[in-house]
Amino acid sequence: MSANRLSVEPIGESQSLKARAYKALKAAITEMNIYDSKVELRLDERDLSARFGISRTPLREALAQLDQEGLVRVVARRGIFIVRRTKAEIMEMITVWAALESMAATLACKVASDQEIAALHDLVDDFGQDAVARRMGEYSDANITFHQAIIGLSKNQLISDITDGLFVHVRAIRNRAIFENDRARRSIADHKEIIEALEARDGERAGKLVCDHTMRLRDHVERYVDIE
Repeated sequence: MSANRLSVEPIGESQSLKARAYKALKAAITEMNIYDSKVELRLDERDLSARFGISRTPLREALAQLDQEGLVRVVARRGIFIVRRTKAEIMEMITVWAALESMAATLACKVASDQEIAALHDLVDDFGQDAVARRMGEYSDANITFHQAIIGLSKNQLISDITDGLFVHVRAIRNRAIFENDRARRSIADHKEIIEALEARDGERAGKLVCDHTMRLRDHVERYVDIE
């Protein structure tokens, strides 16, 4: 199946069909690179109904919930579209994420266990500077997981909830930007420094490193990324 088309699987009988359709659609949208210029943003209700194997009623209910959350936009007589934010909105989202993840890193130095922090090595150490170019797809996923893990280590549910609302767009931009201007190699070096600060329980340094790292993504978007 084309990488530029929403990838979904048939829905089974457990749970309500609306809840399962909502969960499946949100997951599928999250996995898409919605800022790829070639990606198909328009959703076909009839096609989705057939591919999920459900009627249109629970599908419409799921789409209405996603519309309320700002992930899709239902336009009368035109169709349903995955929402792509403007460049200015994306830069604002990255700024907010930087502040929240920075605080998460600071908190992690106080509340995360040694084992939890050590687990971050699994997302960094396997990707040497020479090997990363051959494994960009894997590293792109590991990069996203690393930042989610920092949020989780804070054990602060409100930070997790707020960043979850930004995740679809920040993830898509990170996935796009990681392939540009040798950012992957620099990302690995940054991640190793962040882990060192966390292991040293240096909350101030960990918070600053995380904030600076994410704000460099914002600077990259401002300088190099065009969003249609």
